[in-house]
Amino acid sequence: MNNKIIAIDFDGTIVEDKYPEIGKPMIFAFETMRKLQSKGFRLILWTYRHGKRLDEAVQFCYKNGIEFYAVNSSFEGEIFDKETQSRKINADYFIDDRNLGGFPGWGEVYEIIKEKIEFGVEGRQVQPYSKTKHKNKRGFFSRIFKL
Repeated sequence: MNNKIIAIDFDGTIVEDKYPEIGKPMIFAFETMRKLQSKGFRLILWTYRHGKRLDEAVQFCYKNGIEFYAVNSSFEGEIFDKETQSRKINADYFIDDRNLGGFPGWGEVYEIIKEKIEFGVEGRQVQPYSKTKHKNKRGFFSRIFKL
């Protein structure tokens, strides 16, 4: 059974960014999250929202079939002490519209996670890197600086 943890942002990731209101669900957001949960992933709602706005987001997700492992914490029941703990949470993956390159969409998110599991990034054996397949490819800096 998979026990990987995925921290997921709300505004701009699960729903369109209409903060402080709740936007329309992103295409395939809830379907993908349900699929990930069915495969054993633990989902954490990881959002800037707090108080009433956070409660609204949690209820919105619950009405759409998603109950989170934790909300804005590393595990259910964690008590955040700002004097002794970091606000950063513990997760294996973070899904957020503010990452470099922006949010790729839920179809792409699922494929990225699936590929990491299937091709060994998560502990399975990986096929050795073949230099012969890539011998004609030039590196990033070589292309930029025409080396």
